[in-house]
Amino acid sequence: MLTKLPEPNGSITFCNIGSAQQLESKTEMPPTNIWSEKNVIGIAKAVAVACAVWMFASTNLVAAEKPNVLIIMADDCTFNDLSIYGGENAAIPNIENLAKESLVFNRAYLSEAMCQPCRAELYTGLYPMSNGCAWNHSASRPDITSMPHHLKKLGYRVGLAGKVHVKPKAVFPFEKIEGFDQNCVRNPTQTHSLDAAAEFMNRGEDPFCLVVALVEPHVPWVMGDASKYAPQKIKLPPNLADTPRTRQDYGKYLAEITYMDGQVGEILETLDDSGKAKNTLVLFTSEQGSQFPGCKWTNWDTGVHTALIARWPGKIKPGSTDAIVQYADVLPTLLDAAGQSLDKRSNAKFDGSSFLPVLFGKKKVHREFAFGCHNNIPEGPAYPIRTVTNGEFRYIRNLRPEEVYIEKHLMGSKGDGALNNPYWSTWIFESWNNTQAYDLVKRYTRRPAEELYHTSQDPFEMKNLTDDPRYAEIKTALSRELDVWMKSQGDPGAEQDTHAAIQAAKKGKHLFGPGK
Repeated sequence: MLTKLPEPNGSITFCNIGSAQQLESKTEMPPTNIWSEKNVIGIAKAVAVACAVWMFASTNLVAAEKPNVLIIMADDCTFNDLSIYGGENAAIPNIENLAKESLVFNRAYLSEAMCQPCRAELYTGLYPMSNGCAWNHSASRPDITSMPHHLKKLGYRVGLAGKVHVKPKAVFPFEKIEGFDQNCVRNPTQTHSLDAAAEFMNRGEDPFCLVVALVEPHVPWVMGDASKYAPQKIKLPPNLADTPRTRQDYGKYLAEITYMDGQVGEILETLDDSGKAKNTLVLFTSEQGSQFPGCKWTNWDTGVHTALIARWPGKIKPGSTDAIVQYADVLPTLLDAAGQSLDKRSNAKFDGSSFLPVLFGKKKVHREFAFGCHNNIPEGPAYPIRTVTNGEFRYIRNLRPEEVYIEKHLMGSKGDGALNNPYWSTWIFESWNNTQAYDLVKRYTRRPAEELYHTSQDPFEMKNLTDDPRYAEIKTALSRELDVWMKSQGDPGAEQDTHAAIQAAKKGKHLFGPGK
């Protein structure tokens, strides 16, 4: 084995340190008196240095071993309903314990606050316009690659347990792992089992990547023990109207968060039992916001801001970071952790980039901006939205502000209404004499062309600063960045949020995107 040894003059000499005999054969020795005391001491020192270098190199080789990857994903869980982000209600002991052993990202985002687009972004490393899934219940481009393609090339087994919700299948060829319900609206959720996940973790010596996509706390809120959340004791966030029915439904939602936390604990225990936890990078994420007004289906922070915590024992120092990251950055980060070169990641043309240096404490900053979009069809009539944040401020552009915003699941009802939100009608009923309810209904349904929030100071983004001259400079700067991003993505704006565009996407004939 060749290694570098420094010379006194600062130059580097390559030496073979495979054995003392090889070292002797590669070292120029004087022709006589080779075993003099002086020469023996010199040879001994050289061998000691060589052994030390070899031990260091061996340690580095072990450190470079490909990590296993375990991604645990909640479903429709607003990030700041979790205590690690300031939530004051839900009991989540397992996630709290995981966070104590992890790096907690305070500024992690996804591009679109709906199940399918955000998962497509996570699995491809591409923004919605690039991967093609820019609406819910649509499809990604048929010619792109995703997590299974990239990691399998590096020797990984790549499986997914639970909710899938990405299309087409050929673009997302995960190995199906049984044990968790795939149907996020089943009432009740099927009983889960860790047997298949345990078998997958323990199968062979090849590294694994396992995504466990849970279906809580997605509606219907029927899992967990809601009696532990007495409505009168709940602390409602300021973006929810305070009505008795809201409190009742919010309690059911909190119970599902606690139920989900129990599943997280069982999954981590299964990893521990496999004996592979030490060399496994664990990521927990909450997905987009919940099915309450102002969260899911919006570009407000409580919609596109996600929980993200990362644990890798001995590699990631527990703590927190304000580095801005997006779902599009996750796949490049996994490839980086697995040892793939920057050149190969660059050739894949990801929209995201590796934040491994942040995980390892080498950097405190990753990206300058995080971007987002919303196309409302088929969740309601067209209402396209775009956004950008620098972590401190959020700028939102509503491309059809003259329209009324409608989200059919949240505001409407179908059949027995089990998947709808009866609390919304109480907001309407109370709005005649409840100023808070009126203001929140108006905020949700009638939006200005532009919105600007000092999110770090106003986390629920209740005060629009767009007309305040003191913030004109930051508004202009963020608006300009959003324009650049939309152009780079081939995003036409309002033309994307149409029936024609989504139907073309479902057929694999996307109308818009980069280069189009």
